[in-house]
Amino acid sequence: MDEFIETQIKPLEREHMQYFDQRREYARTDWENGGIPHRAWEDLLDEMRRRADAAGWLRYGLPARFGGRDGSNLDMAVIREHLAHKGLGLHNDLQDESSIVGNFPQVIMMDRFGTEAQKSEWVEAMLTGKRSMAFGLTEPDHGSDATWLETTAVQDGDGWIINGRKRWNTGVHRATHDLIFARTSGEPGQARGISAFLVPTDAPGFTVPFYWWTFNMPTDHGEVELNNVRVPADAVLGEIDRGLEVGQTFLHENRIRQAASSLGAAQFCIDRAVDYANRRMVFGKPLAVNQAVQWPLVELQTEAQMVRLLVRYAATQLDQNHHMEVSDKVSMANYRANRLVCEAADRAMQVHGGIGYSRHEPFEHIYRHHRRYRITEGAEEIQMRRVAQRLFGFGKATR
Repeated sequence: MDEFIETQIKPLEREHMQYFDQRREYARTDWENGGIPHRAWEDLLDEMRRRADAAGWLRYGLPARFGGRDGSNLDMAVIREHLAHKGLGLHNDLQDESSIVGNFPQVIMMDRFGTEAQKSEWVEAMLTGKRSMAFGLTEPDHGSDATWLETTAVQDGDGWIINGRKRWNTGVHRATHDLIFARTSGEPGQARGISAFLVPTDAPGFTVPFYWWTFNMPTDHGEVELNNVRVPADAVLGEIDRGLEVGQTFLHENRIRQAASSLGAAQFCIDRAVDYANRRMVFGKPLAVNQAVQWPLVELQTEAQMVRLLVRYAATQLDQNHHMEVSDKVSMANYRANRLVCEAADRAMQVHGGIGYSRHEPFEHIYRHHRRYRITEGAEEIQMRRVAQRLFGFGKATR
């Protein structure tokens, strides 16, 4: 994998360094077009993925029937950590989570919940970029409390009419479809009664009024409005009224890979801080001889090793069990790893001093990107709540 990066990806990266040095945020962002990514930047990511697919790496974690290598969750945890540990680069870009080893939760969702016709129409098209799917669960007034969402879908003949609003529809600027979760029966607060719909982004009544500018730019997080959007009956993904099961699959697949990437980025920050402290001379001595520098990094290195074991344990459990049975393990790994990388990036800035705060070092970019992981895919408070449910035996969750 490293040989492929060095021979196929690094030369391409060096041709486009404006996207990876101190100019990265400015060069990547189409500031006059809603702050979305410049098309030239996304074309470069597309080329990276094409090369990775041709070399047999992009689909590694997918089943062999989709051209993958049947990579396990444990495989993916080790790989995602390794790639992030290499630092910023085209091989594993943070901004839109593009990597030579792809993360395809939408393909896994389609495999688990799609009809044979949907799989035939969607899987290869998603892998080659001909189709793409944004994720429309969060709403302006509802985030973690997803069972209270207000978007509705009402049957109309042989189809459905959808009305509502969605927020943080990541990737909707280029997506051909948005996976919209809407209440089809039941009462607010009930998990049963929510369904998932594959809604074309060019459907009449589907609009994106603006994109949310964020801590890390460019943005691809659109606000979506659905006004009497009609979709056919075969637009439903999974069973009617059981759409949250589809959403949970997406979240758990993302959470464990997210945790592994955060761990790898944290280790990168720790290693860079240690190297700099050994080289930097202050008052005639290496900065590293000061315990005030040593001890915070020792704490972070110890935490990284513990999180590494936790991530790999959770990934193994995910391989061996239904994802809902081990959701607390995945949540533990996710929130601890995401917290760790923010602390490691911050400490690396501190050790490097003024230069660490500059955009000529990668720490600000790492911090700004990974800080969102403490909110997305379920805020860390929600992750802790899941652990508490298992720990204290609340609800219907089984130990």
